[in-house]
Amino acid sequence: MSGRHGRVIPIFALATAGCLWGTGFYFGKIALREMPVSTMVLFRLLFACAGLLPFLFFDRPRFARAEWVWVLAAAALGVPVVFLLQFKGLSLTTVSHAALMVGTLPMLLAIAAVLFAGEQLHSNSSGIISRKRSIAVVLFSGEQLHSGGWFAVLASTVGAGMIALSSGRDSGAAGPTLRGDLLVVLSMFAAIGWILISRRLVQRHSALMVTAFVYWIGTMMLAAVVTTASGLPSVHYSSRAWVAVAGQGLLATATTAVLWNWGLKWVPESQAGIFISLEPLVGAILGVSVLHEILGRMALAGGALILGGAVYLSYRPLSRS
Repeated sequence: MSGRHGRVIPIFALATAGCLWGTGFYFGKIALREMPVSTMVLFRLLFACAGLLPFLFFDRPRFARAEWVWVLAAAALGVPVVFLLQFKGLSLTTVSHAALMVGTLPMLLAIAAVLFAGEQLHSNSSGIISRKRSIAVVLFSGEQLHSGGWFAVLASTVGAGMIALSSGRDSGAAGPTLRGDLLVVLSMFAAIGWILISRRLVQRHSALMVTAFVYWIGTMMLAAVVTTASGLPSVHYSSRAWVAVAGQGLLATATTAVLWNWGLKWVPESQAGIFISLEPLVGAILGVSVLHEILGRMALAGGALILGGAVYLSYRPLSRS
């Protein structure tokens, strides 16, 4: 598959993945009306693991003994820690606020690159900071990020602060809360650890196989935590709740992993990165248009800053110094 027309289907796959990621909080909010956070997260990951199961057989893992430490660390951070923090936050805030807070990920990745890899953000670069679930972030390569990149980081930071400060004043008692918004942001810090660890693994193994294996091990860890703390979860929920959980697992997790990793085989990361910003955008649109959430002026302005910074940091290439 080559040429401009040959990339139409892969680009469509990447765009679809970005949009499906954006449905995760919407489905989650529906399921949380009946399910506790831990139960909903466990069922979501079980559906996701079922969808990713074939890929464990197509590409059998051959991790070295030393790599198993990194596999277990990525599984612990990427599943129990990230998902429990993120959806506990969602239970305390709105879909639109949570989705916009996820838009801070490119900013946090940029800061992590500088702090942990001695990189700098440069306005004239070539490369990209990619989507976390593709586990294909271009880090540890001596890149630079100067005025334009640092301005985008500052804009995203200010935007997140504006959204957090608007919590509690936009939608009344059932609206967003500062605690919920901050828990979603905190889950992004755990996601950074997951990304950096997974980056070590995909240098030697298939990204999709690593993703599937990490989800499976992480889900077993999550099941152990949930059953130890609360016993076996109930299965007596409405069909609406089950459809929402299945949508999270099969569409917003398993399908997106497959579409994104396949699309990246044919589309350069410098072009694919722009689709990262579809997740917070779609999530915010669903929250406002379908769930009738209200975003005040401060939250809207903050969201615009976050999305603008995310687009810049995801799309502007990184060059090696």
